Amino acid sequence: MAEVTVSQLAEVVGTPVDRLLKQMKEAGLNHQAADEIVSDDDKQVLLAFLKNSHGESTAAPKKITLKRKTLSTLKTGSGAAKKTVSVEVRKKRTYVKRDPAELAKEAAEAEAAAKADAEQAAAEAAKAEAAAKAEAEKQAAEEASRVAAEKAAAEEAAKAAAAEQTAEPEAKAEEAEAPAAEEKPAPKAMPKPKEKVEIDPEVLRQRAAHRRMEEEAKENERREAALKAKREEEERAAIAAQQAVEAKKESAQPHKDKDADNKVKAKKALRTTGREKDDDKPRGKRGKAAAKGRGRVAVTADFEEDDGSYRRGKKKTLKLPDDHKRHAFQAPTEKAIKEVAIPETITVGELAQRMSIKAGEVIKELMKLGVMATINQAIDQETAQLVVEEMGHTSKLVSDDALEEALEETLLSHGEGTLEPRAPVVTVMGHVDHGKTSLLDYIRKTKVASGEAGGITQHIGAYHVETERGMVTFLDTPGHAAFTAMRARGAKSTDIVILVVAADDGVMPQTEEAVLHARAAGVPLVVAVNKMDKEGADPDRVKNELSAKDVIPEDWGGDTQFVPVSAHTGLGIEDLLEAVLLQAELLELKAPADIPGQGLVIESRLDKGRGTVASVLVQSGTLRKGDIVLAGQFYGRVRAMIDETGKQIDTAGPSIPVEILGLDGTPDAGDSFVVVENEKRAREVADYRAHKDRDQKLKRQQAAKLDSMFDRMGEGADRQSLNIVLKADVRGSLEALQASLVDLGNDEVQVNVVSGGVGGITESDVNLAITAGAVMFGFNVRADVSARKLAENEGVDLRYYSVIYDLIDDVKSALSGLLSPEMREEIVGIAEVRDVFRSPKLGAIAGCMVIEGTIYRNNPIRVLRDNVVIYEGELESLRRFKDDVGEVRQGFECGIGVKNYNDVKAGDQIEVYQVKEVARTL
Repeated sequence: MAEVTVSQLAEVVGTPVDRLLKQMKEAGLNHQAADEIVSDDDKQVLLAFLKNSHGESTAAPKKITLKRKTLSTLKTGSGAAKKTVSVEVRKKRTYVKRDPAELAKEAAEAEAAAKADAEQAAAEAAKAEAAAKAEAEKQAAEEASRVAAEKAAAEEAAKAAAAEQTAEPEAKAEEAEAPAAEEKPAPKAMPKPKEKVEIDPEVLRQRAAHRRMEEEAKENERREAALKAKREEEERAAIAAQQAVEAKKESAQPHKDKDADNKVKAKKALRTTGREKDDDKPRGKRGKAAAKGRGRVAVTADFEEDDGSYRRGKKKTLKLPDDHKRHAFQAPTEKAIKEVAIPETITVGELAQRMSIKAGEVIKELMKLGVMATINQAIDQETAQLVVEEMGHTSKLVSDDALEEALEETLLSHGEGTLEPRAPVVTVMGHVDHGKTSLLDYIRKTKVASGEAGGITQHIGAYHVETERGMVTFLDTPGHAAFTAMRARGAKSTDIVILVVAADDGVMPQTEEAVLHARAAGVPLVVAVNKMDKEGADPDRVKNELSAKDVIPEDWGGDTQFVPVSAHTGLGIEDLLEAVLLQAELLELKAPADIPGQGLVIESRLDKGRGTVASVLVQSGTLRKGDIVLAGQFYGRVRAMIDETGKQIDTAGPSIPVEILGLDGTPDAGDSFVVVENEKRAREVADYRAHKDRDQKLKRQQAAKLDSMFDRMGEGADRQSLNIVLKADVRGSLEALQASLVDLGNDEVQVNVVSGGVGGITESDVNLAITAGAVMFGFNVRADVSARKLAENEGVDLRYYSVIYDLIDDVKSALSGLLSPEMREEIVGIAEVRDVFRSPKLGAIAGCMVIEGTIYRNNPIRVLRDNVVIYEGELESLRRFKDDVGEVRQGFECGIGVKNYNDVKAGDQIEVYQVKEVARTL
C-alpha cells in the first residue's frame, strides 16, 4: 500500500484523527500532526500495538466466538389483517481456552478438598461409633435399675399376700415370682468398628455415609428389641400378680373384704407395670405419660375395674366418666375490658375492630350520642373516647405522629456522638449559561458540561474534591427558571454558596433569585465573577449591580468576597478555592461520625438494570453498606454504595455524596434519610407517611373542588384541558416540569398532568394516556418496544425531549391552539352623508363622499351621528351614478342605501368595518 497521511489513514479506519494520533504516540511513533506521512512499517508497528492492547497475538487464539443466524417466517393476524413477518434469530457462543497452570491449580485444590472431606468423614464415623457405644452402656444401666425396681415391687406384693394367706399360697406366689426374677434379657453385643481403608476420597465418603446408615438401622433394631423385652417383662409381672390374687380367692373365702382390697392393690400394680421413674408423679399424669410412651391407653382409677382380660393385641372397652364427655370450651363469664388506643381521627370500622365488637353496635352508640356515621366515616378523638367509655372499655389517647415521635426518640437515644471537623458543602448557583458547571469541570478536571443536553445543567450534581487544604463537597444546581425548587433545596443543604455571575452579562433574574435563597437559608456568599477572559468583561458592573441587592464587596467595606475567575483559562480558580476554605474555617464545621448516618436525598431515579438509585448527602454519622435506610415514604437495605466516579465503597462519612441502591421506590428530592435499627420500624414509618400523604392529597383535591364549584357554575363551559402523561429520568426534573406546566394555564385553558413518574415509558403508561386522551412526554427517557408499538397502533402522540425549555415551548404552543381566537374589528372605510334622497322603491338614499378608506358593499356598517353609534346593520345598495358597484374608493361619490333604516340625515357618517380572527397566545 502506498504511503498515506495520518488524516487519510484515520478516514480509512473510521476513527477520529486525535484518537489515532494518541494511539500512534502510545505505540512509540513520533507522529504529531494530521498531515505527516505514515509508512508501511509504521502501520505494522501500530497494528502490532493495537493487537497487543486488545489481547490478540500471533499465537493460537485463546477465545473463539461462533455466531449463527437463522431466518424464519411467522404468520400473524387473521382474515384481511393476516400478514407474514420475517424473524431472524441470532445465536452467539464463545469458547475460552483455559490456562494449563490454572487447570492444574484447580485440580490440586479439588484433590486437597477431597482429602479433607475424607478425613472429616473418618472423624465423624469414629465419633458416631463412640456415641453408639456410650448409648448402649447407658441403656444397659437403665435396664438393670428397672429390673431391680420391678423385683422389689413384686416381692412387696407377695409379702402382703402371704401375711393373710396360708403357707401353700405363699409358696405358689414365690414360685411364680422366681422365674420372673431369674429371666433377664441378655445384653446385646456391640458391633465391631470397621477398619479404615485409604482409598479414593469419593468412595470413602460414600462408604462413610453407608456406614452411618447401617449404624442407625442397628441402633433402631436394638431399641426395638429392648422395648419388646420390656413389654414382655411387664406382661409376666402382671400375670404373676393376677395369679396371686386368684390364689387368694381360692384359699380364703371368709376374708372377702380383704380380698377386695388385695384385688385393688393388684389392679394398681397392673397399672403401674412398665413405667420408668415416674412413681413420684400424680396418678393421672403417670397414666398419660405411659400412654404417650407406649402408644397404649392408660387405665386409671376413674375407669371400670379390669376383669384380667387385658393383653397386648386385644382391644379393651373403657367407660369414660361423665366429666370427659363434656366439651372443653367454656364461654367467658365476665366481659373483657380492653385498653383501646385512639388516634386523632379514626374510622368507625377500625374503632369496632379494636374493641372486638361489631361495627353496628358502635354505630348504635353513636346514634345515641346524636352522631350519624357510617362504617367508613372518620370520627374525631373526643367522640371516639366517649364511645369507648360508654361501651365499658378504657381509652388511651395517642397522637397521629406517634411513629414519628418514636423514631425521633430512637435517633436521640444514639446521642450526639463525638464531634469531628468535616468538609464544607458548597453549592454553586447562578443564572443559566453563566458557567457554573464549566467552573466545576475545571476544578474536578472533568467535562460534565459537554455532555449536558442543550449545554445546560438540568439536574443537581454532587461531587467531592481533594485539595491541598482539605476536601470540599460541591453541589451543582441548574440555572433555568423552571428549577427554582432545586436551587432552594441546594441552598438549604449547604454551608457556603458560590454565586457565579458572568462578567459580560451581569446580574440576571436567576442571579437575584439565588441571592434570595442564600439569604433565606442564612448561608454566606462567595461571588465568582466568571468569563474574565472575554473582551466585554466588566467586573465593576457586576459589583455595582450586586451592591444594589445588598451584596457588598469586601474592598467596598462589605463582607462578601468577590473573586474574578475564568473557567476557560483557569484564572483565579486557586483564589476561589482559598476563599471558600477560609470561609469554612471561620464557620468551624463539625459533625459526629460514630453514630448511624443521617442526611438529605439530593436526587433519585429509576435505573432499568439496578432499580432505584438515590443520590444522598451524608450530613452526620456514617452510612454503611447493609444499613436499613428510611428515606421519605420509602425504605430498603443498602445493597451497594457508589461515589461520583462510579467506584463502589463500603462506608460514607459526613459531607460525602454517594449513590445508594436498594430502596423500594424513588424518594422526593429534598427528603431526609436516616438509618434505623430494623426493617419493621422502617416499614411502619414509611407506610404511615404514605398514608398521611395520600390523605392530605385527597383533602386538597376535595377543597379545590369545593372552592371552584361556584366559579364553574358561573362559566358558560368548563376550561379546556391539555392532558399530559409525563415521565422523567429523575425526581427533581419531574417536579420542575410539573410545576412549570401547571403554571402555563389561564382562565380558558389549563394543563392537567394525568400521571407523572420516574423511569422509562411502559405499556401501562400508554394505556393510561389512551384512557385519558393525553399526550405523552418523555424527558430524557424512552419507551420500550411494546409501549412504542401500542402508541403507534392507537395513535397516541408520543414525544421525547432532552432540554426543558423545548418541552415548555411546545406545550405553550399547544395551549395557544386551544385558545379561542380573538375577534378584532378593523375599520376599512368611512363615508360622509352630504344629502338624502327619497326613492319610492328603495326608501332613503344617502348621497355620500368617501372620505377615508374604501366602502365595501358586503361588509357590516355603523351609522354615527355626532360620533355616537345610532345604528348597526348592513348596506342594502351601493351605487355609483346608476350602476351597482361592489366598492367605492376614497375621494369618490356614491349612493348608499341602509337596510331597514331610513332615518339617515345629512352630516351622519357611515362606517364600514370587517371582523378578523387573530390567534391568541399565552
